[in-house]
Amino acid sequence: MHIDQWLETVPAVSVYLLVGVVIGLESLGIPLPGEIILVSASLLAASQDHINPYILGASAIAGAVIGDSIGYLIGHKGGQPLLAWLSRKFPKHCSAENLASAERSFQKWGMWAVFVGRFIALLRIFAGPLAGVLRMPYWKFLIANVLGGIVWAGGTTAVIYSVGKVAEDWLKRFSWLGLVAALLFGLGSMLVMKRRAKKAHGAAPGGAGSEVAPGAGPEPAEPTPVPAAD
Repeated sequence: MHIDQWLETVPAVSVYLLVGVVIGLESLGIPLPGEIILVSASLLAASQDHINPYILGASAIAGAVIGDSIGYLIGHKGGQPLLAWLSRKFPKHCSAENLASAERSFQKWGMWAVFVGRFIALLRIFAGPLAGVLRMPYWKFLIANVLGGIVWAGGTTAVIYSVGKVAEDWLKRFSWLGLVAALLFGLGSMLVMKRRAKKAHGAAPGGAGSEVAPGAGPEPAEPTPVPAAD
């Protein structure tokens, strides 16, 4: 079966549910590739008429807002022990350094950290739980959460869908091209995020960059000779 024919058999409802659930779980605090799923689904909607981009965007927005709100409630109830559990469960994404960096962003920017965090991979995962742990007033969190979800999820869907429509002839001839592009985009994002996390870890006090190499420290002082008694 040609890939075009196979894509036409994918139920639209399953695409909407997949996007909403993955983005919701990511917003709740579980490291998942929500952005990659949304970009791939938007490209798919551009080449498959049975997938409605408006419903797709609404599913992404709903997943983002609901997931963040649940994450806020969990963080509000769980407190700091929740962050410690996330750090143990997902050490690569939720390391102590990443959590400390996200917490500094919240303390500095407040509501803006929730809004802007939608566009930053690590903050998108931590926004809900951290806002709850830091006891941000829920009405402030909700405003930033809804606006951020609309702009990020709705905007990403609209932009990627529009680009896909412009290149519709290419997508019809090479329907795998959109999937390959989405995969490369996702891999590139992961590599950049991993490199930034490594740099942040190296720059943090006590991190890998601050370790003293064996033998590089100051030489031990020689003992002062004690004069002999007469």
